[in-house]
Amino acid sequence: MNKTYNQKAWFFVIPVFVLVAFNAVVPLMTVVNYSFQETFGSNVFAWEGTRWFKEILHSERFHASLGRQFIFTFIILLIQLPLGIAIALTMPKKGWGVPVCLILMSMPLLIPWNVVGAMWNIFALPEIGFLGNTLNSLGFDYNFTQQSGDAWFTTILMDVWHWTSLVVLLSYAGLNSIQPAYYQAAEIDGASRWDIFRYIELPKMKKVLTLAILLRFMDSFMIYTEPFVLTGGGPGNATNFLSLDLVKMALGQFDLGPAAAMSLIYFLIVLLICWIFYNLMMKDEGRT
Repeated sequence: MNKTYNQKAWFFVIPVFVLVAFNAVVPLMTVVNYSFQETFGSNVFAWEGTRWFKEILHSERFHASLGRQFIFTFIILLIQLPLGIAIALTMPKKGWGVPVCLILMSMPLLIPWNVVGAMWNIFALPEIGFLGNTLNSLGFDYNFTQQSGDAWFTTILMDVWHWTSLVVLLSYAGLNSIQPAYYQAAEIDGASRWDIFRYIELPKMKKVLTLAILLRFMDSFMIYTEPFVLTGGGPGNATNFLSLDLVKMALGQFDLGPAAAMSLIYFLIVLLICWIFYNLMMKDEGRT
């Protein structure tokens, strides 16, 4: 028996493709165009070929910014994933506590990124900020505006406060999707709490954790607004991540050609790492 397919749905999808092309493909091609040329203003261009790509890839400035970006992202994932899962495990699954916990977890995610940076800038000021004043009163020499270690600590703490809730909500959704029969079987077998987490909860959360890791990797690797408002990339270049360095090159120095080349390299790094990680996480998915 031959099946007939209704192709009318494509008429609803075509506007989406047009919108994506306008918002993504056109700006991307503009950046590609700039990356192979030098502009002198007034719409005057000179062909440079792959010169900017070679300069960026051999630039110590690019390597330093990229290294700081990788270190920051690694620390963020190392903290937020275990913390988010742990909080999700302690949240109630029934009763009035469920909406209360969900609202509390959602609140940091609703705050605009520039407001988060401004809040933490005030909160961490060494003399009048609650965090800075408290740490100094306890005997710590804390000043995120002058000491690179304190700037890193404050930036990481700010990101953990802002984005751990995303991991919590995704993990909580994954935990709630597990059928009660699995827990009943584990109870009959006398499984410990660790065994339940290791052999039931963690495997069943694989897809949501993959999503959480990908989202947090992309967000933390491309972070800009919060550290820009909080530290401006300082003190010195201590928190001058790749995203901040790219904006400084494009808007501060008006080196549009090198900035376009850097942005494409940046884009390809994010895309490649996400692709590799997703395939590693999902390579056995078809067998289960």
